[in-house]
Amino acid sequence: MRRWIVLIVTVLVVGVAGPVSGQGPAFYEGKTIRIVVGLAAGGGFDTYARLAGRHLGKYVPGKPAVIVENMPGAGGLISANYLYRIAKPDGLTLAHFNGSLMMGQVLGQPGIEFDARKFEFLGALVKEDVVCGLTKASGITSVDKWLAVRAPLKLGGVSAGSPVDNSAKILKAALGLPLQVVSGYKGTAEIRLAADAGEVAGACWAWESMRATWRSGLEAGQVVVVLQLAAKPFADLPGVPLAMNLAKTDEARQLIQMAHAAGAYARPFYLPPGVPKDRGRILRTAFEEMTKDKAFLAEADKMKLTIEPVTADEMTRMVHELFTLDPTMLAKLKDILYK
Repeated sequence: MRRWIVLIVTVLVVGVAGPVSGQGPAFYEGKTIRIVVGLAAGGGFDTYARLAGRHLGKYVPGKPAVIVENMPGAGGLISANYLYRIAKPDGLTLAHFNGSLMMGQVLGQPGIEFDARKFEFLGALVKEDVVCGLTKASGITSVDKWLAVRAPLKLGGVSAGSPVDNSAKILKAALGLPLQVVSGYKGTAEIRLAADAGEVAGACWAWESMRATWRSGLEAGQVVVVLQLAAKPFADLPGVPLAMNLAKTDEARQLIQMAHAAGAYARPFYLPPGVPKDRGRILRTAFEEMTKDKAFLAEADKMKLTIEPVTADEMTRMVHELFTLDPTMLAKLKDILYK
């Protein structure tokens, strides 16, 4: 009789715990994890995602395979909406797309169908510090020359709300740089090709990405970095001015400061809402352990990719803080970025 009672109690306890609890470690054996990248192959997001894809699986119990799938469009918005509305929350789909889309939600960007506060985060591999790179063929090799041009420089963009577009528009508003954003490219890989073909003069995006993916142009002197939209100067860009040092008004400094802050949440790896807690915990731990892995760090160094991790908890805190920003400044920023 007692054996029957123990059996009944055991069944009830398992039932209360739910079918997912405790399944995480065994769940991943023989499975495949997808990393959906919201921009085109060959750009910075794609490069970092593929690096992670080569190392993440060994830290997930069961050692699942990891593949990268590109889903470009609307500056990452298609992939963001896909992750939120369509992807199964089973712990087998991650995404890597522009964190600036979360600011886009706060600013009322059209087309956003997600609530950033409901995403789960694994963290980020790097913070984003933006520089502006221009081709030698454009004739502009310094900010002074840029300010003196008669016709605005055409800079490549992805879509309204993307970091590439946002950075250029903030610099135009804050410093009066004569520029026109030519949007619609699927990522920085396409912008590089357009710049090499003379369609645009260059673009502004993360130095961590640019120095890796536009390496040949930089080393050959065909591409010149003329401005840093970063909180502190890069050691490998001596003599290239900081945007903050060129700002002449408090409003300009505030705009540039907001761009600096956005860099910390610019490159997250996401999970869709509703992933079982044990699987989310496994993936967050695996991601964190991966960032300390010697083989991972050695490959990143060989590729000239900066690794400056942001934890899942830090990312979650920063995203929630976006929804408490000063309404007056947000209105100004919305006018700059979307009109």
